[in-house]
Amino acid sequence: MTANSRNLIVFGAGGRVGRAAVTEAVSRGHRVTAVVRDPAKYPELDGIDGAVLVRGDVTDAEAVARLAAGHDAALNASVRLDVPSEQYFTAAAKALIEGLGTAGVGRLVTLGIATTLETAPGVRVMDAPEFPADWRAFAQGHVAEYELLGTADDVLDWLMVCPPLDLNATAEPTGGYRTAVGTLLDGPGRIAHADLALALVDELERPRHSRAQLAVSG
Repeated sequence: MTANSRNLIVFGAGGRVGRAAVTEAVSRGHRVTAVVRDPAKYPELDGIDGAVLVRGDVTDAEAVARLAAGHDAALNASVRLDVPSEQYFTAAAKALIEGLGTAGVGRLVTLGIATTLETAPGVRVMDAPEFPADWRAFAQGHVAEYELLGTADDVLDWLMVCPPLDLNATAEPTGGYRTAVGTLLDGPGRIAHADLALALVDELERPRHSRAQLAVSG
């Protein structure tokens, strides 16, 4: 461990982004609590030096408070496709606001999606007439989540990181990333999971953006 090591908790650690973030965090010397709904499904996480695999539900405020106690910052990379998007993401936001507050954790980074970003003032990607209805319904969950986070007390320093739709697990990492606050980034609109993990852990270590949507792309 280093003098600057931190205790981080990652909800949704079993997903590709969550696993990449856990791997990146422990590589920097941080201690990570990796939260999943069913630990038996993720034996590879149980073997990561510096990470502890635990069972938990990010939509349960009491569970969030219990698991997050003693941590410095939290990442929510969780998603469920078997629950309506707005229902799931708002439940998670409410539980995180309450649970992290109880636990005394003051920094939250949560994963959003680029389709909720603006292409012009007041106009989001998802507002385009040709935007698929199913995708719009999913994106609306993140919009509702963002609005709920905006009601949190200033004690919670939160950030929603919005990667492009093309999240490529097999792409060769570049070791870097680009950002913009609230607006879509120009360019290819893709990023490797490892590069997204860099951005997520950077914001957990040394918060540079707060109470906003941060576009991240390769």
